[in-house]
Amino acid sequence: MNSVHDMGGMHGMGPIQREKNEPVFHARWEARVFALNRAVGAWGKWNIDASRHQKEQIPAAEYLRMSYYEKFLVGMTELLIKSGLVSAAEVQSGKPARGSKKVTPALTADKVPVLVAKGAPASRNTPAAPKFRAGQRIRTRNINPAGHTRLPRYARGKFGTIERDHGVFVFPDTNAHFAGENPQHVYSVRFDARELWGAQASPKDAVYVNLWDDHLEPA
Repeated sequence: MNSVHDMGGMHGMGPIQREKNEPVFHARWEARVFALNRAVGAWGKWNIDASRHQKEQIPAAEYLRMSYYEKFLVGMTELLIKSGLVSAAEVQSGKPARGSKKVTPALTADKVPVLVAKGAPASRNTPAAPKFRAGQRIRTRNINPAGHTRLPRYARGKFGTIERDHGVFVFPDTNAHFAGENPQHVYSVRFDARELWGAQASPKDAVYVNLWDDHLEPA
């Protein structure tokens, strides 16, 4: 969707401030939010693409104000309520509703090492014929969907070249809305910097974007 989360190429946000020796977490609550996100995600009520799309729906002013893990917390809380795992009243009070059943967590402590080691790959062995090949010129689709998409605004309607085929992966644009995984090929697409940013960009620079079959069309 078109919202403030898609900031690639936007002016006025200032330089990126790199933090030397940046820690994994700046505060203990961030680690707790990260752990909670993994724990509640194990219930399988939503997927990673739905989680990303939920964060995209945070109002722009709030999104820009929030830190990285604040966005995690807000998105996760909304998904918990939408899925029925908790109620809005329980979130507000911080306590389970009277009479609610106590259940065994989907992710228990003994399962954590296996989950961390294995992860949740989005690659699929589903047979799917590639629509494009390495070296082929393409144009990205000029779309403005109300839902989730992995095609960034700055790269829409642009000409590029297929650099390599990564294989078959879940299509986030449908998976985010529980409309099916729709597995298809993902490509590394090379764009000349001037194609994206205009004549002021260096002719020596290029940008590589990973895009799915349905994001592309023949040039």
